[in-house]
Amino acid sequence: MTLSNKQKQFLKGLAHDRKPVVLLGANGLTEGVLAEIDSALDIHELIKIKVPTEDREVKKLIIEAIVRESKAIKIQTIGHVLVLFRQSEEKKIQLPR
Repeated sequence: MTLSNKQKQFLKGLAHDRKPVVLLGANGLTEGVLAEIDSALDIHELIKIKVPTEDREVKKLIIEAIVRESKAIKIQTIGHVLVLFRQSEEKKIQLPR
C-alpha cells in the first residue's frame, strides 16, 4: 500500500495529538516490543513509538527494522518519535482520496 502526500498529511494531522503507545526500553528492539507494536497497530492503525537513543545511525537501523517487521508505513519521524500507519480490516481511519 502506498499513500499519497495528501493522505500522509492527513495522517500526520491525526497523529499530532496522540501520545506514544510503545516506548523502547534499555533492551532495545525485542520480540516482545515487536509483538506490542503489532498489537497496537491492529487496535489503533496509527501509532507513535518512542525510540530513545542518541546515536542517529542506531536509531535509523531500529526504525528500519520496526517498519520492515511490522509491515507498516512510516508516516514521519520527529526527534525520537516514529509515526506508523497500518490499515486493519475494519478500516477505522478513513483516508482521503
